[in-house]
Amino acid sequence: MIDLLVAGAGLVGRRHVEAVGAVEGVRVTMIADPSADARIFAGEAGAAWAPSLEAALADIRPDGIVLATPNQLHVEDGLRAVAAGIPCLIEKPIATSASEGQELVDAAARAGVPLLVGHHRRHNPLMAAAKQAIDEGQLGDIVTSHGMFWLFKPDDYFDAPWRRAQGAGPVFVNLIHDIDLLSWLVGSITEVQARTSNRTRGHQIEDTAAILLTFENGALGTFSVSDTVVAPWSWELTAGENPVYPHTAEPCYWIGGTHGSLDLPQNRIWRHDGARSWWEPIVHSSIPSEPADPLLRQIENFRDVILGEAEPVVSGEAGLSALRVIEAVHASAYSGAPVHTD
Repeated sequence: MIDLLVAGAGLVGRRHVEAVGAVEGVRVTMIADPSADARIFAGEAGAAWAPSLEAALADIRPDGIVLATPNQLHVEDGLRAVAAGIPCLIEKPIATSASEGQELVDAAARAGVPLLVGHHRRHNPLMAAAKQAIDEGQLGDIVTSHGMFWLFKPDDYFDAPWRRAQGAGPVFVNLIHDIDLLSWLVGSITEVQARTSNRTRGHQIEDTAAILLTFENGALGTFSVSDTVVAPWSWELTAGENPVYPHTAEPCYWIGGTHGSLDLPQNRIWRHDGARSWWEPIVHSSIPSEPADPLLRQIENFRDVILGEAEPVVSGEAGLSALRVIEAVHASAYSGAPVHTD
């Protein structure tokens, strides 16, 4: 049996505890979080409780650590896990800055400690099916992509002050997931040009962004972001992964190639029925995949990494790559110029 320590008992941490409970061969033996509610939750989950990761590691040595602490603690807590030689699954983002994230990734590499990053969408079987179709050349050469994150976050979402300040905003909090997926499906992003606006809400951080992406393979992409639009087009609403969101069954990503195009999460490939021409009929077919909860599959991958039977689906370096793109988006929006991601 693999014993896990979950650090952080907020909404995400609790979802991890629930996921562990549904996966064979793993269990949560301790929850580390300073709140009184977390202590009660730990008891309900049948786990011991500690007020912090540091205090927890003074008492036990788990086989793995799930870090769902505030973003600002990810590097500090991640380095503590690395120093103890314990594999770690870190919720996204891996860090609040790429330089700090690099410090953590380098430390883990030197110590030979596995780092996984919680970009859980990659674990969705429909994403693996889309990736296979693209890699097999079913779309031909990838030319372009487009993605949307449009939804409306209610006013009370911003009652927490940190959600109105620098370090929050839909680019950092939400787009980083989309960037990870597009980088995996299309290729590494080498340059971005972005504009952001806070006109609607007037907070310190953006509520809307428009972004041009340049991929290493020469493809160009666009992405439109807003958390102040009433609309059905975002992964949260279209994928049906999390039951707290209404499921709209609309697409939110499009990937275009010289022989076909793909919309996701529907996973429909569109092709001409005959010669490639705008005068010819166009048809679509669906890529089959078996539904599965990506959070459970993420825990399964973590278990298998701990056992030495698998590699991380999303490594520390992959999480760091997505963070670099997000930093470049903010830098470009500030300067008005294109920014390279390396």
